[in-house]
Amino acid sequence: MARSPRDTTPTRASSGNGGELHQTASAPEARITTNHGVPVSDNQNSLKAGGRGPTLLEDFVLREKIQHFDHERIPERIVHARGSAAHGFFELAESLGEFTRAKVLTEVGVKTEVFTRFSTVAGGAGSVDTPRDVRGFAVKFYTREGNWDLVGNNIPVFFIQDAIKFPDLIHAVKMEADRGYPQAASAHDTFWDFVGLMPESTHMIMWAMSDRTIPRSLRMIEGFGVNTFRLLNDKDEPIFVKFHWRPKLGTQSTCWDEAVKIAGADPDYHRRDLHEAIAKGDFPEWQFGVQLLSQAEADALPFDILDATKVIPEELVPIRVIGRMVLNRNPDNFFAETEQAAFLPTNMPPGIDVSEDPLLQGRLFSYQDTQLSRLGTVNFHQIPINRAKGCPFQNLQRDGHMQTQVFKGRANYEPNSLSEAGEVGGPREDPVGGFRTAAISVADHKVRLRADSFADHYSHARLFFRSQSEIEQAHLASALVFELSKVTLEHVRNRVMANLVNVDETLAQRVAAGLGMALPKASKPAVAPADMEPSPALRIVGKYPETLKGRSVGILVSDGADGAMVAAVRAAVEGEGGTVKIVAPKIGGVTLKDGNMLKADGQLAGSPSVIFDAVAIILSEAGCQMLMKEGAAIDFAKDAFGHLKAIGHSAEAKPLLDKAGVQADDGIVVLGKSVEAFLAPARTRQWVREPNVRMLA
Repeated sequence: MARSPRDTTPTRASSGNGGELHQTASAPEARITTNHGVPVSDNQNSLKAGGRGPTLLEDFVLREKIQHFDHERIPERIVHARGSAAHGFFELAESLGEFTRAKVLTEVGVKTEVFTRFSTVAGGAGSVDTPRDVRGFAVKFYTREGNWDLVGNNIPVFFIQDAIKFPDLIHAVKMEADRGYPQAASAHDTFWDFVGLMPESTHMIMWAMSDRTIPRSLRMIEGFGVNTFRLLNDKDEPIFVKFHWRPKLGTQSTCWDEAVKIAGADPDYHRRDLHEAIAKGDFPEWQFGVQLLSQAEADALPFDILDATKVIPEELVPIRVIGRMVLNRNPDNFFAETEQAAFLPTNMPPGIDVSEDPLLQGRLFSYQDTQLSRLGTVNFHQIPINRAKGCPFQNLQRDGHMQTQVFKGRANYEPNSLSEAGEVGGPREDPVGGFRTAAISVADHKVRLRADSFADHYSHARLFFRSQSEIEQAHLASALVFELSKVTLEHVRNRVMANLVNVDETLAQRVAAGLGMALPKASKPAVAPADMEPSPALRIVGKYPETLKGRSVGILVSDGADGAMVAAVRAAVEGEGGTVKIVAPKIGGVTLKDGNMLKADGQLAGSPSVIFDAVAIILSEAGCQMLMKEGAAIDFAKDAFGHLKAIGHSAEAKPLLDKAGVQADDGIVVLGKSVEAFLAPARTRQWVREPNVRMLA
């Protein structure tokens, strides 16, 4: 129950940090105002019809703040600037006709054209592909009832609960205002200062510090709609829905050290991987699923599904797989398509509707406003990549900058009684087939406050951490140590650790030990965290399919290498759907033992083992002696071992492995007449090796 608006005590987002978070200005010169000098009474909550009601258009504080933020950068996107995209189709396998009238979700077997864009959040358009960052996952469906833009991320929750805090979040994570760095990184003072002061971010931090934010490939990330939406059937009966994308190749990640090195070896690693896979016919595919909840089922949950910092565990509400998406065509022109694509959460066909989620409510305004700034015209919908394709486009909106359509006739208003081209009066509204909004009661006081049901900031963070495997917990703790070690302000590190105690004390202790700092007392939570049943579905280690499909194997060769062995490895890997790249000391290739030339796909110094999922090192005795003097060759073997990859090698290559510190385990295979023994470890990472190659928190 939200507090009564008649209570005059200042109401703020629950902080858990006493008065440190939001302090009342003591003098006029210290208080926040609008751009026109109007003092702001609440900079934490948008104006809503009741604590859980929809955000009101009259909230000029919200609109001015977000509108200013939307227009801060031109012409690249403020967030999600670095993107990669592809064309494809969506195919429905199971109708949701009981719940929605949207044809895209009811017509089984129909293939709907899609354009999907993946992106990083924090970096600029020229940054690298592999930072620790959330990945955007935006899908434009060109349906027969207009475009549907499902604009989400590869993580199902978000940092904040109310859109009014989005500019603050992005300002904090972007380059620091005075020095212009770091680029595409969250490991700095301003981000963690914001996070420590906003405990509602804690759940998202668990995800952001997990392996999900250092993905192996864009083809191997999940996608989530993040916000809660509604479906409406023919009777206008609403039901809540969460949208999910599941990669056919499984959710896979890199190691942190590996991701850092990939950034130097190939800044376009993810973009290249997606483009090359589609070009060779290895089309990425995702299952499309939904979680459906009635109002009664939502009310029975111990958390509020309108809170974007909460996840609905699959064990409570199973994901119902209803279709698939296949990406099968690369863009013809990066700028015209990938860069000019404009995604809007407001693009929804009849039968899909929004909820009162205050983060979503702000997005409904922000995206449209951003596109006006970035693309420079109200007519950005006429750009081919944004144009509605599966249905007629017609209205009476005219003119504007960059108008490309030539309209005939003199009537540009409605209603009118003028006959144009045989039609009396032009297009009209369609009360039956047109978009209708769920008739949800919103009678309440106009207030700026956060509903009490949004006040629990730690239970879901605890759920996520305790649901992870031991491997993933260690990676998450180590990521926190790395990030906080880059924070120069001790009080910021202490505040974050105090919040972590509320998540899991052993996690907080590991982080404190990794930093060499004393563990502070827990911050005071607004709501005491509860223990929820662990959700194994939240793990990724051990869940992806052990296959070479979608994976890449690098074969390092030298002059005099055994060509038959190279051919056997190539045939075995490609036979399972994997990709093989030949790496040689020189780009021209090598002369094999039988005198034949073998062309190289990459030169050793420019093709380190970090860009492969497994490696084979096939050398002659003389070639091995030569490469033992080459640092790049030693690193090729050392990094493959350190990044937990399978290494197959000829007997002649053993001295190089010894010099690189490679120790025998099940992932180190001597290649003989048969290469089958190499295939099994090449399908996955050697997690049991990790304690021997790196210290984790």
